[in-house]
Amino acid sequence: MGNFLKTTILLAAMTGLLLLIGDYFGGQQGMLIAFVVAAILNFVSYFFSDKIALALYSAQPVSREELPRLYTIVERLTQKMGYPMPKLYVIPTDSPNAFATGRNPSHASVAVTRGILTLLDEEELEGVLAHELGHVRNRDILISSVAATIAGAITMLARMGYYASLFGGSSRDDRDRGGGGAIGALLMLFLAPIAATLIQLAVSRSREYGADETGAHVTGNPYALARALQKLDTYSKRRPMVATPTTAHLFIVQPLAGVDFASLFSTHPPIAKRIERLTGRPAELL
Repeated sequence: MGNFLKTTILLAAMTGLLLLIGDYFGGQQGMLIAFVVAAILNFVSYFFSDKIALALYSAQPVSREELPRLYTIVERLTQKMGYPMPKLYVIPTDSPNAFATGRNPSHASVAVTRGILTLLDEEELEGVLAHELGHVRNRDILISSVAATIAGAITMLARMGYYASLFGGSSRDDRDRGGGGAIGALLMLFLAPIAATLIQLAVSRSREYGADETGAHVTGNPYALARALQKLDTYSKRRPMVATPTTAHLFIVQPLAGVDFASLFSTHPPIAKRIERLTGRPAELL
């Protein structure tokens, strides 16, 4: 299934979910409000999800003069792949990580953390950047960004519905069941983040393997990317990145590695398996 079709299905699913929530809390009037909200969110998800993700992590745009090393590597890789130069950003954190976002190759951005620039050598950084550009080539970046926006919206709306039911909310279900609506809203509060995580799981794991393969093919050096993954896995556990569960799937390695919740809803394949697929040998023999 193409990523454009997957994105369309995700947006349609979000619209349907919002309509159900609107009907639950406000009947026909609630559905009408939910439809307007869904239309706005669909527009924002498609055109601005990348900007939202970058702003969420305070990513700052950088020029060639500021980071010539980063620019030179990305420029070399994009020329080899035949793609336009993406916009480059740096996230002000010492936790090493990176992600790509945008609608398509012509509107792509690559963000790296300050920590990854100091941790990796030239070949390893090239492997990571080739992986991120692999997401661009494989057209993963749109669905990943949209999934992040949808997951955040589902979680936010579930919480809004829950608090509305506590403070003055009197839905038709409350009237019919005498408080059953509040119980339903409480369930939504807990189930919505799980639904959001399932969206991420549906689009994340296989695409990481695909981007690894593309990155290794472009550089011709799978061992450099494997070494980078091993370093990122080790250091991200020492310095877990402060990240939201709804955007964790964007990064090259799980940014919530130091949080118990992350192990329950991991959006990434195990690093050892990724290394073994890259090199054909167990990670401990790297």
